[in-house]
Amino acid sequence: MPSASPVSQLLESDSWNSLKDLRSPSQASQALSRTTSFSSNVSDTDDRPRRRSEPAYSFVGMHCIFDQCKAMVTVIKFGHMSSDLLAYGATDGSLTVCSVSMPPSVIKQLTGHSKDVTDFDFSTNNQYIASSSMDKTVRVWDISRGLCIRVIYGVSSQLCIRFHPVNNNFLSAGNAKKEINVFNFSTGRTISTTVVDGEVTAMDHDHTGQFIFCGDSQGCIYTVSMNSHTGALSRTHRNRSSSKHRSAVTTVEYRTFSLLARGPVLLTFTRDGSLSFFSISLEMKGYLTLRCSLKLAPRLHSIRASFCPLLSLEKGEYIVAGSEDANVYFYDLTRPKNTCVNKLQGHGYPVIGIAWNHGENLLASSDFGGTVIVWKRAKTA
Repeated sequence: MPSASPVSQLLESDSWNSLKDLRSPSQASQALSRTTSFSSNVSDTDDRPRRRSEPAYSFVGMHCIFDQCKAMVTVIKFGHMSSDLLAYGATDGSLTVCSVSMPPSVIKQLTGHSKDVTDFDFSTNNQYIASSSMDKTVRVWDISRGLCIRVIYGVSSQLCIRFHPVNNNFLSAGNAKKEINVFNFSTGRTISTTVVDGEVTAMDHDHTGQFIFCGDSQGCIYTVSMNSHTGALSRTHRNRSSSKHRSAVTTVEYRTFSLLARGPVLLTFTRDGSLSFFSISLEMKGYLTLRCSLKLAPRLHSIRASFCPLLSLEKGEYIVAGSEDANVYFYDLTRPKNTCVNKLQGHGYPVIGIAWNHGENLLASSDFGGTVIVWKRAKTA
């Protein structure tokens, strides 16, 4: 099996136009009050950093590259609370588990899916991976043995999946039949089902496991309450897309705290390029309030976005996203103008997946051609 190819010398931040330029972002504007909401429209490449660089978001170069996959890498994630365990799934049905500790290496190649891997998730102890696929199955893998220990067969494509954050015996999966199903990890049996208005394309749990936030093929975002003991589901809220053209949600990501909202928040991203940032009222059964949004160029592929690490009270709300032009872009949602604060260049194909490690010193990105690049952040004082 081909091993990872670490870059021997880290690239220095130099010229904006150089091929693998890693220029640091400018200072963010002051965080907005929790009652402020606004939107902005930009293309991916409209903005350039113009102010003094912000050291906290400097990148010193590539930590390592994994290039043995020859199919589009659709989803990439670090292990739960892990700084070095990385996995990614591809359109050829493969799942690859790696270590990014020096020297980087491929740990296991998990094969069994016959079509695209659409999503996967690590168990809290990182012993198992649960994956969903266009082949209509959910598979559970024992990472250490490299074996599939359970297959759950469906009647439609399985599009997204999550382990319950508190009770790892529950698996939640969204499918093309507009269903969210909760499965028993031990038996594979369906415990509960709820139906939404479109294909369930992305999901995430809150940290307590009381709610599932999911997006559908029509651009709607749903809050679904979940009983952590029985697995029972019930829909509580729906947030309709304001766009005239319905566009599939590619990213739903929960964060326990945001400086902008002073509480839990949700990030969503759709294929028409709409980034939305919601505050969450857990007291009101997961009610979502739109705080700010950003309109980027439409995507041809199911490109994902992610929150960036928190900086300080004076900084903005940063988001990182892939793009069709093969760059990784960083945006500050608190800026009405000049929202793009940094970009990373190095991929040769559209960038699909994005993931931070637990230590937030490494950022992994995957592309249409099958390459995974792990970028190293500069150390801050």
